[in-house]
Amino acid sequence: MKRLFYIDYPQEHFEGQAHRYRCAFCKQETTQINGRLEGHLPSCEYRVTLEKAGFECNRNSPTPHEDMADEVD
Repeated sequence: MKRLFYIDYPQEHFEGQAHRYRCAFCKQETTQINGRLEGHLPSCEYRVTLEKAGFECNRNSPTPHEDMADEVD
């Protein structure tokens, strides 16, 4: 099974940062996770639980729009 985005993990706020959050389990920043299961560390409890339940990482898919990040419309 695959989901388009994996965003239902528990998050915690970075102390002293207004808009920065991270996974409560593996401490990876949400912008680094980017809605992808493989964005979590391989030892992350959230990732391990979902992989055991049959969910798959999208290992072969590139980071969306990374090549166009600085382009202006």
